[in-house]
Amino acid sequence: MSRDDRRLTAALAAASPDLLAYLQRRVGLDDAPDLLGETMVVAWRRMDDLPVEPERARMWLFGIARGTLLNHARGTRRRWALADRIRGDLATDAVAPGADDGAEVRDAIARMDPDLAELVRLVHWERLSLAEAAEVLAIPASTARGRYARAKEELRAVLGAPASLA
Repeated sequence: MSRDDRRLTAALAAASPDLLAYLQRRVGLDDAPDLLGETMVVAWRRMDDLPVEPERARMWLFGIARGTLLNHARGTRRRWALADRIRGDLATDAVAPGADDGAEVRDAIARMDPDLAELVRLVHWERLSLAEAAEVLAIPASTARGRYARAKEELRAVLGAPASLA
């Protein structure tokens, strides 16, 4: 095994539990392991891009996982669009509320612009700093700060929280 192989193996071993949790929170328990496998395949293909510093390597792997999620979401949307065309039904806006605590917040996040929603998820669910989330999203930290402020305003408006609760 080459030195790069060992570095990537170590990075994947260290980050896999967090990556799996990240994926599970977005696609559920059934699809997350498959997406983790796809993330690992992409990482092996792009091994030459692996950062040397362990924390940067972890963020790099989260970026790859995010790309895998985006591909998965595109495929899911295509399948649903095809199913809708086949059924000939019009999509309805009615969504059944979640059965557990926090469903209102998760639903509000799900209705946000996808870029804002992902930023909120990275900061609050994955406990990344805004700078780390910006790195995963491949945007400048200043852009992440502005988007995060906008996301908080949208959530306050949707959830009816006073502006003083930041």
